[in-house]
Amino acid sequence: MNATAPAVLVVEDETAIADTVLYALRSEGYQARHCALGSQALQLLRTETVDVVVLDVGLPDLSGFEVCRALRAFSQVPVIFLTARNDEIDRVLGLELGADDYMAKPFSPRELVARVRARLRRAVAPEQAQGWQSHGRFAIDRDGRRIRYGEQLLDLTRYEYALLAALLQRPGAILSRAQLMDRGWDSDADSADRTVDTHVKTLRGKLRAAGADPDPIRTHRGVGYALEV
Repeated sequence: MNATAPAVLVVEDETAIADTVLYALRSEGYQARHCALGSQALQLLRTETVDVVVLDVGLPDLSGFEVCRALRAFSQVPVIFLTARNDEIDRVLGLELGADDYMAKPFSPRELVARVRARLRRAVAPEQAQGWQSHGRFAIDRDGRRIRYGEQLLDLTRYEYALLAALLQRPGAILSRAQLMDRGWDSDADSADRTVDTHVKTLRGKLRAAGADPDPIRTHRGVGYALEV
């Protein structure tokens, strides 16, 4: 096995599904490991480097939601949920807890591999943390606190930058207003939900002026916002 290949951890208690996913990943050259229990996965993730986690929601000890919540306390590794349920409320809950993608069973192993590949492309390696990082038509210089859309440097206020930088940290994921404030607002700043909504409105205007059409900021009513790059 190629030691430099991306490592994928599959957390799934159904042996047939786990074997199929592991085979598909290994056939594409990925290092693929397997845990049947959420507690085992958390222990491994605390001590070893993993690039993507494929996480079943219905585990016998901890639910996938509980695993993801615990994982986000110490790691931002991309998480793709697998579930036998496809209810919108489950998808929203998973994304709220910090998951990056969601697949309902039955699913195509080839599509899962494609989604793993997409998450790996979006992940930013630690050695690339300095300078400009590209996310679709966006580019961000976190050290310089600058964001471009296309070739245009956006003229952003402090909180507009904080909001957009938080969304760019996890493109496509839904972040609640509370999460956005936690990542960019001072503790003594006005923390009312309408404050986030106001900054989203002004930010949309600046993106529109820079040529962003359609609007890349998606509103998920009652939940929060997501950024499509």
